[in-house]
Amino acid sequence: MAREDYEVVIGLEVHSELSTKTKIFCSCPTEFGGEPNTHCCPVCMAMPGTLPVLNEKVVEYAVKAGIATNCEIAKNSKNDRKNYFYPDLPKAYQISQFDMPLCERGHVEIETENGPKTIRITRIHIEEDAGKLNHDEYGRGSFVDLNRAGVPLIEIVSEPDMRSKEEVEAYMRKLKSILEYIEVSDCKMQEGSLRADVNVSVRKKGEIKFGTRTEMKNMNSFRSIVRAVEYEANRQIDLIEAGGEVEQTTLRWDDISGKTFPMRDKEDAQDYRYFPDPDLVAIKISDEYVENIKNNLPELPESRKKRYIEEFKLPEYDAKLITASKYLSDLFENATKVCNNPKSVSNWIMSDITRILNEKEIEPDEIPFTAEQLGNLVVLIDKGTISTSIGKKVLTEMFENAEEPSKIIEKNGWVQISDEGAIKEVVMKVLEENAQSVADYKAGKDKALGYLVGQAMKATKGKANPGMLNKMFLEELKK
Repeated sequence: MAREDYEVVIGLEVHSELSTKTKIFCSCPTEFGGEPNTHCCPVCMAMPGTLPVLNEKVVEYAVKAGIATNCEIAKNSKNDRKNYFYPDLPKAYQISQFDMPLCERGHVEIETENGPKTIRITRIHIEEDAGKLNHDEYGRGSFVDLNRAGVPLIEIVSEPDMRSKEEVEAYMRKLKSILEYIEVSDCKMQEGSLRADVNVSVRKKGEIKFGTRTEMKNMNSFRSIVRAVEYEANRQIDLIEAGGEVEQTTLRWDDISGKTFPMRDKEDAQDYRYFPDPDLVAIKISDEYVENIKNNLPELPESRKKRYIEEFKLPEYDAKLITASKYLSDLFENATKVCNNPKSVSNWIMSDITRILNEKEIEPDEIPFTAEQLGNLVVLIDKGTISTSIGKKVLTEMFENAEEPSKIIEKNGWVQISDEGAIKEVVMKVLEENAQSVADYKAGKDKALGYLVGQAMKATKGKANPGMLNKMFLEELKK
């Protein structure tokens, strides 16, 4: 049977660390980094006699996420103990939520090649993150760092509604965008703030029953997730075609080899022996509480896109791409405040900035320069201090060394030549050296002018004022 006769079925469990100042059950800081075991206390170290106290901000942020993803918010909820051997959680259980999560039955819309598609969200619940094991490179043992233990998470569980790696990436990017906009998570995947467990199964097209799924744990980059989905789907199809059976297994994705490896048999809910946490009171939420959060929700991507089209007159495609990322959107808005030229800022983001992000394989939140610096670059071009071609060089330099554009220009001697005498000299020389292009222009070939201007820009290393060049060339060619 051909590979195209199979259908891949994918569901995600997305874990997002919340941007609260303190942990979920104690007052330890949640900030990333720090020396090992400096952001922990007797509570998150599970010392005997300590008691957890729920951080109310965690509930607020989870409800925010639920409202933004069209979930129903539970008026009655609770915390449960999820029992499992966690070498990096001292309690040997995780405080999570089982049968009464805070948010249920939501959905988000994604764009696919076949148009919009709804991805259903089963539930969003709160839980604590685990610590981190640092394995000794010489194999002498492992060290535990509990700085991350107790950092609050929301887990967003989707229905198995995705049918391709492209839909998985679109869904992940949409969730990331929503969480950034409502300011409940910084979603820095490189710091583990956003990661996903990916459930994959395959079945023959036309079948209703799902195949046996495997789960790939803790994936924290879009590139890895896309590659892993493709590999695992193909592996399962090959296995079935060879007469084998897919086993329900938890897998580890190895990004270097591009393969999955078994970690353990996949657990089901009964394996975790859930029961209500006796140290924490039930969570009761009023209609007024939910309504207040809903009324104070920040502007979401769709609303911002519409505003950009109306207020800044951006094309719909530009507005859609920019607002897909809160970081790009904020960069656009704040740079526009500096230079008052939204179309120019949009062009820089849509072209050179997006290109460099793709080349470097980095996300918008890793852009090293500020919106003010981008705005200042546009101002320098608008004032004629530098040309657009020099601006491209400056921007490239800003990605390597986030200095003020004016300092980069001064350091490299890139100030635009606007002296009439100097430009006239270049124009006359180019005309003298390109007699054929002069003849072509006089014969009605307008493109020859662009070639002559290009030669002059090349001679001045992009520093000549293009407006003055055009004007001077036209004057000389009409003589």
